Amino acid sequence: MNLRPPRVKGLGLVAWLAGILFFLPIAWMVLTSFHSEENAATNPPSFAASLTLDGYRDFFGTAGGASPWPALVNSTVASLASTLFVLVLALPAAYALSIRPVKKWTDVLFFFLSTKMLPVVAGLLPIYLFAKNAGMLDNIWLLVILYTSMNLPIAVWMMQSFLAEVPIAVIEAARIDGARLPTLLARVVAPIAMPGIAATALICFIFSWNELLFARVLSGVVAQTAPVFLTGFITSQGLFLAKVCAASLVVSLPVLAAGFAAQDKLVQGLSLGAVK
Repeated sequence: MNLRPPRVKGLGLVAWLAGILFFLPIAWMVLTSFHSEENAATNPPSFAASLTLDGYRDFFGTAGGASPWPALVNSTVASLASTLFVLVLALPAAYALSIRPVKKWTDVLFFFLSTKMLPVVAGLLPIYLFAKNAGMLDNIWLLVILYTSMNLPIAVWMMQSFLAEVPIAVIEAARIDGARLPTLLARVVAPIAMPGIAATALICFIFSWNELLFARVLSGVVAQTAPVFLTGFITSQGLFLAKVCAASLVVSLPVLAAGFAAQDKLVQGLSLGAVK
């Protein structure tokens, strides 16, 4: 016997409808990626058209085009390296703001968040001039530094709330046993706050992987990232829908795979502190 009230059923139905609406563009992109360019460009769309891998062959350069592997490797290096640097820098900062007594810690957190309020395009020209004078244009490590500085404020802000849930008694017991700060952070604080750290790392990885503006302006051929490579499919000859959908799906796979693999940690981390 179903005893759920009608309001709960209605909310469940709305949630399912919203999920389907969000999933439809992804399903449409996947289906279009397996169509030929002629069938992908038809209006109305042809759902029953024959399937082909031509879009993926064109993307991976088997038909004579540019290879996407250097761009994918650059995105992987920039995203993973910047995320690692963010975690190494954000963990001690969040520890100082949440566990160690710091005066006016709320003002510090507000300052971190205020740095995200600056429009990205406002800092583009100074950063470009600095990179040009320093000889760092088209350098992947310039993007690593930029992504680290861009994601560090939000990482400190997130991890501060996560580390605030770490029991002080556990930390005090480790100090009595002689644990120094590096050991305390690595062996006591980090394992307890691992869901929050995983959620922070995943968000920083997604932000770095999806970043386009700085990568577009500051990179050329050597440091070209996957989103920049993806924009190369939009040419003056037209928009090749099947090829673009295939490229978009391949570029999105690392983020989707990381989110799927860490979904339990992500849910725990984003709900840490909100549910008692």
